[in-house]
Amino acid sequence: MQSKFRANRTAITEFILLGLVETPGLRPVVFVVFFFAYLVTVGGNLSILAAIFIEPKLHTPMYFFLGNLSVLDVGCITVTVPSMLARLLSNKRTIPYGACLIQLFFFHLLVGVDCFLLTAMAYDRFLAICQPLTYSTRMSQTVQRILVAVSWALAFTNALTHTVAIATLNFCGPNVINHFYCDLPQLFQLSCSSTQLNELLLFAVGFIMAGTPLALIITSYAHVAAAVLRIRSTEGRKKAFSTCGSHLTVVAIFYGSGIFNYMRLGSAKLSDKDKGVGVFNTVINPMLNPIIYSLRNPDVQGALWRVLKGTPSLA
Repeated sequence: MQSKFRANRTAITEFILLGLVETPGLRPVVFVVFFFAYLVTVGGNLSILAAIFIEPKLHTPMYFFLGNLSVLDVGCITVTVPSMLARLLSNKRTIPYGACLIQLFFFHLLVGVDCFLLTAMAYDRFLAICQPLTYSTRMSQTVQRILVAVSWALAFTNALTHTVAIATLNFCGPNVINHFYCDLPQLFQLSCSSTQLNELLLFAVGFIMAGTPLALIITSYAHVAAAVLRIRSTEGRKKAFSTCGSHLTVVAIFYGSGIFNYMRLGSAKLSDKDKGVGVFNTVINPMLNPIIYSLRNPDVQGALWRVLKGTPSLA
């Protein structure tokens, strides 16, 4: 009786992921492009990590958080892209129900930590520019570790909440997901039970877990902007803004794509635009972050060059 009840709750044992393209002739092209993007992303972020590790100048709170961000970027692309590449090679587009939920959990875990780490980085810039005299004590190594640990704990709670909530839904067919990985909007579309509570939970938790960090980031940078504008030296202003510009660019891309992806749950049909946003979230963002953070930073550029050449630090 109990097994029959479970079967009625979730008749589907696997989902079919359509992927990015359905034309067989385009699949080799997609494989090459995304395999290359994966290698570039992993290589770029590991290079940032190596540069931070070997360069004494980069042993600061800002680069400690940046190193953690690089780990998350590698994790985020690894959760989605290798499985997609494997399906392209094997021409097998199915994913088991349990594997789909596991992918959903880890994706939201890593994106959640990313969200809170961006907030910690904004707080770090606020202390460094607005309260430089107390910066070293307020952003000690203990504080840095606490901020990272709290980020993981909050993101874990968020990811587990959504995964458990989606596991309570019934999936009786169809089982075709028009995407290349499992995510909440696509699973909501396939459920044969009401998703109203799940969507309400997503908006409520999203408001707390994403809205609050965004408000803190905006508040931090409002204080930073006011402090920078009080600097008399043009060179001083330029240097202060350049240290914050990279972070603000990453924040804008991260939240912009996230809002587009999850604020359209009420739409009757999810389109191919959602695949594009998915590519942006899981591939382009992690690939761009090392470029953005090193583009206007001579310390990072110098350390990266020494990593590539295999030469020791000059410091």
